[in-house]
Amino acid sequence: MNFSINENSSTPKYRQIVDSILHGIEIGALHRDEQLPSINELSEEYYLARDTVEKAYNVLKKEGVIQSVRGKGYFIRREGPGQLRVLLLMNKLSAYKKIIYYSLLNTFGDKAIIDLRLHHHDAARFAQLLRENLGQYHYYVVMPHFYDQTATDAATAREVNVLNLLAEIPSNELVLLDKDLPDLRGNHIAVFQQFSSDLYAALESGADLLEKYRKLTLIFPKDVQYPRELIQGFQNYGVHYRKEFTILGTTQGHTIEPGTAYIVLEDSDLAQLVRQARYHNLQLGRDVGILSFNETPLKEVLADGITVVSTDHEQMGQTAARLMLERKSGKVKNPFQLIRRGSL
Repeated sequence: MNFSINENSSTPKYRQIVDSILHGIEIGALHRDEQLPSINELSEEYYLARDTVEKAYNVLKKEGVIQSVRGKGYFIRREGPGQLRVLLLMNKLSAYKKIIYYSLLNTFGDKAIIDLRLHHHDAARFAQLLRENLGQYHYYVVMPHFYDQTATDAATAREVNVLNLLAEIPSNELVLLDKDLPDLRGNHIAVFQQFSSDLYAALESGADLLEKYRKLTLIFPKDVQYPRELIQGFQNYGVHYRKEFTILGTTQGHTIEPGTAYIVLEDSDLAQLVRQARYHNLQLGRDVGILSFNETPLKEVLADGITVVSTDHEQMGQTAARLMLERKSGKVKNPFQLIRRGSL
């Protein structure tokens, strides 16, 4: 595109550059991910001071219109006027997190642009991502899963640290997904699960299925980050329903036990239990039970159907997107249910 610079205009030249780029986006002359001239190129071609071009680019960066890529240059990051810019900060991209991501995309349609980043449960990584992008988005959508499963005190300290980081985001721009943080002040959006009470209620709704098993075993991995509130919900159910229960860190080295209902979080543990049941000629749903976390299409057909406890991940994404599009705040508990199939 050609930049329109009027030497006689009362509008500062840096602002003319900004307006030219915004106009180029509006009329479709500039598109997302298109590279702009470098500061030196633009200053030389239009006889502008280098500081003038740099100031214009800095304004556009702050407004989230362009982004700079080290060693490559400046690129358009906005596709058109009126679109929301959303930064999605997930802990990991598992099968069900993808459902949430695509649900956000589908609900937004062309009304928003989502940039996805992964913090991998690491508060330091999260801090870096957040501070690099503050002021450049309309909304910051965060999955606040930051746990140290080996030390409660360390976990508390880390979560407090994350609370401080989240407080740096204006509350009307913050969206919490999957987990709410009651200690975080402000009028933010939250679409969340209540892990302890949700699991308890789901197990209670399947009490008629669990009745035939003498023992309940939760496979809660030590090397994968999961909310520890799930342990509390599991233990509460075992105590209240007077069931023998135990917690294992893995299925490796464990021989499947008839008369036991297993509750598994990881798909690798699920596969191991199914293999063992077949090897020992144990029928799922009669001799041994399996209850898996988080619905996926595979679990509907695996071993004639795996019983699942799961939140509605698609609805979670839809609810969050609609609240952002309508510029509303609020806290919404996402539905959680037991899906009955043959494995229990």
